[in-house]
Amino acid sequence: MTDDELTAAQITALTASVDIDARPPETGPSALVLFGTNQAAPARIAADWFHRGLAPLIIATGGVNRHDGIVEGREFARQLDAAGVPASAVRVEDQSKDTWQNVELSLPYLREALAMGLPLVAVSKWYHLRAVHCLRTQLPQAVPLYAIGWEPVYAGTLVTRDNWPSSPDGRRRVMRETQEVPRRVTEGSYLPAVKKDGAWW
Repeated sequence: MTDDELTAAQITALTASVDIDARPPETGPSALVLFGTNQAAPARIAADWFHRGLAPLIIATGGVNRHDGIVEGREFARQLDAAGVPASAVRVEDQSKDTWQNVELSLPYLREALAMGLPLVAVSKWYHLRAVHCLRTQLPQAVPLYAIGWEPVYAGTLVTRDNWPSSPDGRRRVMRETQEVPRRVTEGSYLPAVKKDGAWW
């Protein structure tokens, strides 16, 4: 598929369909769920929210990264420690191999957050719709769900909501979400998740 095959209207619609961003009200605390990656943005976001008194519990997920061999959950914990976040505020899941397992292997921590009355906030790449659906499917009681979407870097280029169609890495990843998530909802392996009133339901 070439850029010429997508109209401006189609690009706008596709971008909106995968954009996970639905930030919780900054009037009370939430539990942030950092979905596995080898990029540092999630830890920076979580440290900022913690120091503003908005994230008393941070759940860091991710096993061995297939590109560079780091253990994602542990690396998040190291970055959070370096940013002054105490270990008592951090839970680490370090065995997962994919997005589904990020949630599945973190379920004890996610349930801990819900028992504390904290809404869950997915912190993931802005187009990573699977993160929302995996939370929605495995913890159907955790609604409303919120999400903070960040812009990743691939091949030295920041993949944004504006430039993804011209970025080979960004285009491939965004188009994957637009196809895979609806397919999984249709086949029943994902529960539907709809963004309305500033949250995911």
